[in-house]
Amino acid sequence: MVGYRQLMHTVEQLRCVGYDEGNLDHEVQLLELWRLLQPDRALDKRVTKQWQDIGFQGEDPKTDFRGMGLLGLQNLIYFAREYSSAARHILSHSHHPKFGFSFAIVGINLTSLALKLLMDYSLRSHLYNQKKLPDLDAFHHFYCYLFIEFDRFWLECEPRDIMEFNRIRDIFENNLRVQLSDNTTTLKINIEVDTV
Repeated sequence: MVGYRQLMHTVEQLRCVGYDEGNLDHEVQLLELWRLLQPDRALDKRVTKQWQDIGFQGEDPKTDFRGMGLLGLQNLIYFAREYSSAARHILSHSHHPKFGFSFAIVGINLTSLALKLLMDYSLRSHLYNQKKLPDLDAFHHFYCYLFIEFDRFWLECEPRDIMEFNRIRDIFENNLRVQLSDNTTTLKINIEVDTV
């Protein structure tokens, strides 16, 4: 129980740290995200429409981290680094002409979902069933599971457009909560990502 509460504290601390373009460490992390997702393309400049290619809303991604702070950025980096093929494949799905979505914005939204599940103790059984102390890596790993599974679910739902995001996310969350209500649940990442 102490380990779980410590994880809650660590995650909340990261969420509370706002992205600061004057902080070199923050800028380095943001540029790492770009390099991981777009290894063959250089950024023209720091503030550019190119950020929209990886799913940010405008020319400066810092504004999209408002609600989730550095936690949102670090989740995206972890996914892009540890599951680089899956992340780039899902990024390609996000550009689909009919079923596309904003990769980074969806990722930040999934950070919010992961945080909510952690804070209301829904993740407790899953994390304890991992047979190790819950830590930040375990949270990042769960986030990767969410992103991969949400992408799969989104494509299966064949949404009319991005306006269906909230409805589909809510169904996804409800299905996930049913799984997590089973005390024996251990969620495993399936890195097979369907092509569209």
